[in-house]
Amino acid sequence: MPRPEITQARRPLTFEVEAINERSEALKSPIAGEAPLTLYIDKREIVTLMTLGQHPEALAIGYLRNQRLIDSIDQLASVQVDWETESVAVTTRGGVADLDEKTARRTVTTGCGQGTVFGDLMEEIDSIRLRNDIVLDETALLALLEDLRRSETVYKSAGAVHGCALYEAKPGEPPRQIYFVEDVGRHNAVDAIAGQMWLDGIDGADKIFYTTGRLTSEMVIKAAQMRVPFLISRSGLTQMGHAIAERTGITMVGRAAGHRYLLFTGRHRFRKTVSPTLFA
Repeated sequence: MPRPEITQARRPLTFEVEAINERSEALKSPIAGEAPLTLYIDKREIVTLMTLGQHPEALAIGYLRNQRLIDSIDQLASVQVDWETESVAVTTRGGVADLDEKTARRTVTTGCGQGTVFGDLMEEIDSIRLRNDIVLDETALLALLEDLRRSETVYKSAGAVHGCALYEAKPGEPPRQIYFVEDVGRHNAVDAIAGQMWLDGIDGADKIFYTTGRLTSEMVIKAAQMRVPFLISRSGLTQMGHAIAERTGITMVGRAAGHRYLLFTGRHRFRKTVSPTLFA
């Protein structure tokens, strides 16, 4: 089955506006872009997402994937973004079965820039199985955090965005960044990566997912749906996020920045390799 036909309709990520600083000086300041993007499936309106517009096609595909509205990239014939109409038109090869039923139930979440999830939030969680034969060692974790620190980002220049990254870590090798996506909402960023993984045929079973945002229940569920065993955040987590991480067996690391981190769940996949005295 061929890949869907997709546009490449990326928007400018930052814009310059005038601001007055603490010395009453007028300065040009970069700010993050934001625009509505209404998603249609076979001409039916589904949702409007507020997005930076970095990878809108992947965002649409990942949204459909993580909301469980489609089961495979093979179902999609085309994904067409038009910023003049602020819309993305998704055409399927044979329609979406039970679309009314799938979109009937919504769960309000803590997500910024999204806020609802179709269907039962906990659906399929108990059927997810993550690999237990792979290990993330501490040296690789710290190298990943340093790589992210050095990265040039919209956040550094303009703020106001979240970032997500997907890494591959092979034993004895530094982590390799596969994707890095920023958006105005952390859920948009994770959805864009999920969509790009489908487009590129990348399996999450041996990957590391990083997010700048907090680890809520929905963020943990999305990582589990992508079959990613390692979930890392520079922020904290919620009680339900912790409970679902334990339930799915995800190795979850929070408050990760510099040489500091907190390992919350999935300790069987993590290996200590750095002496605590080196952090003193």
